[in-house]
Amino acid sequence: MALRMAVLLSGGGTTLQNLIDHIQAGDLAAEVACVIGSREKAFGLERARNHHIPAIAVIPRNYPDNAAFNAALWNEVRKYSPGLVVLAGFMSLLTVPEDFRHRIMNVHPALIPAFCGKGMYGHHVHEAVLAYGAKLSGATVHFVDEEYDSGPIVMQASVPVLEGDTPDTLAERVQAKEREIFPKAIQLFAEGRLRVEGRIVRVR
Repeated sequence: MALRMAVLLSGGGTTLQNLIDHIQAGDLAAEVACVIGSREKAFGLERARNHHIPAIAVIPRNYPDNAAFNAALWNEVRKYSPGLVVLAGFMSLLTVPEDFRHRIMNVHPALIPAFCGKGMYGHHVHEAVLAYGAKLSGATVHFVDEEYDSGPIVMQASVPVLEGDTPDTLAERVQAKEREIFPKAIQLFAEGRLRVEGRIVRVR
């Protein structure tokens, strides 16, 4: 039976499209049960509708505080009974309910614990890597907890930082790794092969 996923996003939905492509290719035993966007005009919602996937906007500014936003968001997620929640460029801070602990997965464009945390997203990450003079960067798939980029690590892959790199050229290589390892990590979850022991994720 395919793993039911809820995908949360805020932008164009390229990660969503990558997952859909892997599902259609038979590489990922999952289905996207719903897509929830934190911006009404997020193109990722349009991508979902183009694939006949329920697409819902839950907008943070429509709620008095983050707690009310999270309550509305999780109420929407639960309607679709997902086994896993996937963050695909979701830019709002989540509160992790107990029934979804170790059932929310994110990919970060660096090798956690380096270049992560609040404010470290998108090109900010690649700019920081280059400014620091790091020789390696990469992508990290991790479970989500109450802090930015601090949950247990599922999978990582590195890329070299090359002489003359710009944030754009580095991002291109990192994103290629993200597209490769995120579906693999989700497939391990779908197969029931991941076990979390404190900070350590064991692969059976």
